[in-house]
Amino acid sequence: MNFYKLSIYLLFFLFFFQNKSFGQPGPPLPIDNYQIELRTHYGFFLNHHFELERFNANFPSFELALQRPTFGRQRWESLYDYPIIGVSVFYSDLGNFEELGQVVAAYPFISFPLNQNVDNRLSFRLGVGLAWLTERYDPIENYKNFAIGSHLNAAGSLYLDYRKKISPRFTFIASGGLTHFSNGSTKTPNFGINILTASAGLTWYLNRPNPYLDKKFLPILRLYEYDNKKRFSIEIIQSFGTRDMSQQLGKRYFVSNTAANFLLPVSMKGKLGLGLEVTYDASDKGVIDQRELIEGIELYEKNSEILKPGTSIVYEMILSKTSFLFQLGFHLAGAEKSDGYLYEKVGFKYHFTENLFANIALTAHGGRADYIGYGIGYRWNYKFYLKKRR
Repeated sequence: MNFYKLSIYLLFFLFFFQNKSFGQPGPPLPIDNYQIELRTHYGFFLNHHFELERFNANFPSFELALQRPTFGRQRWESLYDYPIIGVSVFYSDLGNFEELGQVVAAYPFISFPLNQNVDNRLSFRLGVGLAWLTERYDPIENYKNFAIGSHLNAAGSLYLDYRKKISPRFTFIASGGLTHFSNGSTKTPNFGINILTASAGLTWYLNRPNPYLDKKFLPILRLYEYDNKKRFSIEIIQSFGTRDMSQQLGKRYFVSNTAANFLLPVSMKGKLGLGLEVTYDASDKGVIDQRELIEGIELYEKNSEILKPGTSIVYEMILSKTSFLFQLGFHLAGAEKSDGYLYEKVGFKYHFTENLFANIALTAHGGRADYIGYGIGYRWNYKFYLKKRR
């Protein structure tokens, strides 16, 4: 198994099943709040490349989840209106196309409520994990499969769920959304597979559900959570990755990214700020060398011209030790411009201490994945105003 993709799964596992205890006085609350959920999906491919239009079919998929509705044991659970967290297993025959085969995926997920009615709840579910596809591209034996270049892939799901409580332990669910499989361009081709589905299912509590804790009695703050005091953060992140260009240039290239983020809290849920970064993508040099060979002219003089400085708007969504980073950026310079000036980054952070954290981020241009970076970061917090408590 690819070590880097395994690391993604392990970090998400640490978040979704971290210790739920806190230092609130009084008798301990039960921790068992688990559910089994079964969904049946029916949908079709959402093809976004001409080469994939031959894969046109309607087909079923199936999903089984072990999940835990939160009830306020941690502060972030109450702040986000008691989301559901869990792990799901997804299976589909992908329309019985011989070139695509079947897919089995396992991914942690979190479901954020969009309203406060716990008996009739609308929520947004986000899941990220791993998928195994039985077939992949091969230039001789499976040359029609331009969707996926590797067996092991990342899996992502975005769903809008409606939950109707039908008894104290049973809930009906109806949903619609998108499931995506891709390897983040660690192996090309990597057009990816998108499945748009509608689904229905049933959820069952294994034990009697815990009562919700009133938001007026929030648990004490954990070390990593925002305490509603005015402060800003500076963080430095160093990441490394590789970019597969075997189809265009015949090999894989090294990528290094050094970033600094300056963040201000905008609520107890998140921070907003500015990012500055410098990227060295060795594949840019490979593309330019190829163009020079074809055109017979010199396009750059020094390796430093390959560096891509950039700036971005950053939003960090905080959930205790774990947080998600969303960035929209602009390359300020760089000799190779075929990817375009605008870029997007979606990242995941896990704090080992108040200052030290691990970071995983996918960088894309125009929605097309370029590489996944794995790194380490350090954060400094500076208070400039302390709210007085009365």
